[in-house]
Formats: sequence, C-alpha cells, structure tokens
Amino acid sequence: MTCNRFGLIVTHRAWVLPLALNLLTACGAQPVEKLVESVPNPARIVSLTPAATEILFGLGVFDRVVGISDYCTYPPQVDTLPRLGSWQDADLERLTRLAPDLVVTGGVESSILSGQLAALEIPTVTIAVDTLDDVFRNIERIGLVVGRSDRARALAEETQAELGDIRTDVQGVDRPRVLVVVDRIPGTLRSIYTVSEDSFLAELIQIAGGEPVQVTNAIGGYAQVSLEALVYLDPEIIIDMIQGVPGRFRENSMEVWGQIPNLRAVQTGRVHPIRDTSVLHPSQRVSVTARRFAEIIHPEVFQQ
Repeated sequence: MTCNRFGLIVTHRAWVLPLALNLLTACGAQPVEKLVESVPNPARIVSLTPAATEILFGLGVFDRVVGISDYCTYPPQVDTLPRLGSWQDADLERLTRLAPDLVVTGGVESSILSGQLAALEIPTVTIAVDTLDDVFRNIERIGLVVGRSDRARALAEETQAELGDIRTDVQGVDRPRVLVVVDRIPGTLRSIYTVSEDSFLAELIQIAGGEPVQVTNAIGGYAQVSLEALVYLDPEIIIDMIQGVPGRFRENSMEVWGQIPNLRAVQTGRVHPIRDTSVLHPSQRVSVTARRFAEIIHPEVFQQ
C-alpha cells in the first residue's frame, strides 16, 4: 500500500480492509457513522483528503474547515490552515487540539485511521475515492453531514451537466489510446505508475474522447509499468502528471520520455505534462479535469 507525493493511493493490497475492521473491533469503538449522527451541522471540520476539502468548498462550508491534509491544494485558502499529514501519518495530537466535531478521510486504507479517531470519539466519515460514482456519492454524503443537502444536489447536477457537455463535444471523433501517468521518479522513467480502468481518471479520459491504455496487472485502478510494457503498449498520447519541482528535480518531460524514442506519443510530440495536482482529486472539479484532458486529446475540437 503506497501513497504518492500528491496524496493519491496508487496500490492496494487485500490485507488492508480486514486489518482495518480488526482494529475497529479491537478498539471497542462505536461505528463511525453512529458518531457522526450525534453531531448535526458540524462547525469544526478537519479534512484529511483533498477530494473532501474541495467538496466542502463547493458546498460553501469551507469557513468551517480548521485543518487539512498535506496534499490539499484547492481552494487557495488552504494555505492559511494547519496541515496535519494524511491518513498514513496524521498528527493525531495536533488534530485533537483543534477540537474537530467532524473528520473526513478518504480511501479504504483510511479506515485504519478512522478506527483510531473512533476510539477517541471523534466523529469521522470515510469516503471512497476511486470512481466517478464515488464523486457524486461523496458530494451527497458530505452535503448531508454538513447540513447542505440542497447545495450538494445542485453541485452534483452541475458537475454531471458539465461532463455531459464534454461528451457531446467529442461525439463521433476518433479515440486515440492515452496513457495517464500518475507518478514516477522525477527526471527518470523509473517506478512509473499509470491509470487503469477502475480509476475515475480512466473514466474522464473516456468522457474526453480517448481510450485509456489498459494495464493487465492493475489493482484498484493503478499499476506499476515497466519500460518493456510501455514499448508494447505504445500509447498515442501520454498525459504525464509527474510534478515538476524547483532545483535538481526540475525536468523537461519530452526529454525524459525521449529515452523511449520509438513510442508513437514521443515521435509525434504528444507527451503532455500536467503540473496541477488537483487533477488527481476526485471532487466536483472532475469536470475541469475532463475538459483539460479533452483539450489535450482533441485540440482540433477545443481550439475552435
């Protein structure tokens, strides 16, 4: 089980969920949903997943957020809030001092943290962060918990309408094969993790008029890929989400991918870096991500 630099879980293992359930049982904690019911309209919220932070902003309750994860990047106001780590390494002592009446975590693995929070009797909601369906369920669920169900319904409908518009725009166009890279060692083609069919990012590629390259060993929507496999897969377009940082790790993505000059995406100059980490977050902003993908995949449509 690993989490990349941007808070995106890229591998999953079968032992995680049983372990989480065992921890909850061992702690003798109440079910976390039961605890949430006792705190209607929470006034002090900690978000330990970027998707929830963005949804809380979209619901108009960001003023209630008192702490965030290290990976939260949107809205810009996150820079004014305490950062508390992530589900892997949350600073529980500092979190407790913030006196939250709700903590939101994300992903199956965060159930382990939820068990610790439940033992401390801190109301917690754990959201799924894998598929587009999860996005809309999360909007509705968080909206219910924070007392903004009407706004949640409207936000979900707005997002679905925006995605529908993009589907319409690319209707009938050719669908190139797209490789989406969510992590690798900067400056190299080592430890490459890519998107596969079970990820919301693959769904967005399809909405944007592309076909996500399928990787056979994918688990939970992501897979590590070898250079040999990349040559075999030979994508027409590469969307490279490795994040450039100042200093010695700053890179030129085309130069890095030039190490495999026979790839069609390299030969045609269709390697597209995206430096904005928010594209990795399954919130209502998936419509923004889908449009960015569509502009990359079908510039002939979106430059008109």
